[in-house]
Amino acid sequence: MKLSARNLLKGKILKIVKGAVNSEVTIQLSGGEQLVSIITNASVKSLGLKKGKEAYAVIKASNIMVAVDE
Repeated sequence: MKLSARNLLKGKILKIVKGAVNSEVTIQLSGGEQLVSIITNASVKSLGLKKGKEAYAVIKASNIMVAVDE
């Protein structure tokens, strides 16, 4: 797999919450952090996503904001 995205994070699918059109997919990274993505139900099906399956969170953004607590 080759991608132009700079952030490719491997993890395991923790849960999938299916809605009428979209699903909320939670991926747990090796350090315990969790990322949540909203994708279409058709994408969940075509990718064969299931709880416990390894998957990648691919993050591509033209802007990333940085914030700090004061």
